[in-house]
Amino acid sequence: MAVEAEKPPLRISIRTMSAIKSDILIKNKKAYFEYEIIESLEAGIQLVGTEIKSIRNGKANLTDSYCQFFNNELYVKNLHISEYELGTCNNHLAKRDRKLLLQKRELQKWQKKIKESGLALIPLKLFINDKGLAKLEVALCRGKKVYDKRESIKEKDNRREMERSSKY
Repeated sequence: MAVEAEKPPLRISIRTMSAIKSDILIKNKKAYFEYEIIESLEAGIQLVGTEIKSIRNGKANLTDSYCQFFNNELYVKNLHISEYELGTCNNHLAKRDRKLLLQKRELQKWQKKIKESGLALIPLKLFINDKGLAKLEVALCRGKKVYDKRESIKEKDNRREMERSSKY
């Protein structure tokens, strides 16, 4: 009888969510053009399972979304997260209101600023952080006038021309 040599145990490397660098970043490009950004803040967002899976697939849109207070809590409205393709009957609604997770003192501070000066809370970015959690960057904004928008277009064109001329 031949004695078999013991085989070393298999080593399987498991990457944790913190080791995975997320490249998911969904921007609200329209907000940078339409609004003057005064102050921004990063907030957590309350999601269900199929919503986070859709965000990881990059299937979200911030274009017409905004934030509103309801019973001293902040909600994001019109945030479109597409239904998950592999979801069953337990799939989520695409444009439901989602609660933002902030501390009470931050909520009170922002609520006071909005009531006083007529500012708006607009979502700028939706991303997955290093821990694998979905975060929403919300900004306190003031709407731009038409002439401000024209100035920003001119600045953008000037930057492009400077870049083109520096290449040649």
